[in-house]
Amino acid sequence: MIKYLLDTNIVIFTIKRKPESLLPKFNQHTNQLAISAITLAELIFGAEKSMNPTKNLATVNDFVSRLTVLPYDEQAAFHYGDIRAILEKKGKRIGDNDLHIAAHARSKGLIVVTNNTREFERVDGLRIEDWTKP
Repeated sequence: MIKYLLDTNIVIFTIKRKPESLLPKFNQHTNQLAISAITLAELIFGAEKSMNPTKNLATVNDFVSRLTVLPYDEQAAFHYGDIRAILEKKGKRIGDNDLHIAAHARSKGLIVVTNNTREFERVDGLRIEDWTKP
């Protein structure tokens, strides 16, 4: 059963195997991990603009082949609208992709795994964990 939605930075850290302290936690929860289609889009963008797109796209494809990629659906869109309106009223906006990932996770009742806690903690009702810290 899926329990965790990985933020893009955690995926990149895991692919690069840094920090190494992240890997045991990742391996412990392998069957409970997913990424959003939004995260996949960010990973593909990063690979495409890199100095070695062919190699990096292969790395992304290999990594995501072992995870569930959740499609961004209507529920996530409704959560996105709600979260964005609340954050804008408070003057506490977060990045667009982080907002979509937060909405996706909250709509599915998943925990976002990120080291970007400063942005994600602004979202009411969103559970987050930072696996880069011991």
